[in-house]
Amino acid sequence: MPTGVALRAVRAQLFEAADRVLLRDGPSGLTSRAVTTEAGCAKGVLHRHFDDFDAFLAEFVLDRVHRMDAQAEALREAVGTGSVTGNLTDALIALFGSVAVSIVALVTFRDELRARLRDTWPAGIPVLTDAVGMIETYLAAERERNRLAPEAAVEGLAPMLIGSAHLLFADRTGPAPDRDAVHAMVATVLNGLSPAESG
Repeated sequence: MPTGVALRAVRAQLFEAADRVLLRDGPSGLTSRAVTTEAGCAKGVLHRHFDDFDAFLAEFVLDRVHRMDAQAEALREAVGTGSVTGNLTDALIALFGSVAVSIVALVTFRDELRARLRDTWPAGIPVLTDAVGMIETYLAAERERNRLAPEAAVEGLAPMLIGSAHLLFADRTGPAPDRDAVHAMVATVLNGLSPAESG
């Protein structure tokens, strides 16, 4: 048991260091030395707990994807409350204001990491595919409550919202879009599909 606790603590320390390096320096700056230096530990610590750096990165990505469960739960709890546009705006800001955009860049940047992730993630890019599912589930629930038009094709709307939000947040060197910009994008995608609302 103590060994398991120690391993979890080391993993958490290294993953949090990877978050900081990735947000600050981007995918090209995320090296094993950068992570261990940021974590304040010897380089050998990472290699003692993971087969190689791509194994570390694969577990890091999957850990960050699983952290989206709390965001998905918050969106499920928002069903039937507030406005659909407002709820989606808040969910997209929470998603893309986190390390998510940098994770997408990391996965597309490293061929070896994509290959490693194929073992557990057979299609799409982690974070984006989960986010599409989260938004689609939310839209379907709102459609069932007649807060979205019956003809709303949630299977197409969800990837459109995620793709559009990703474009808004993609430039990590510039300022993040403000809530009004994200809200306007969501309102445009849902134009005519939800009752007149303010969010």
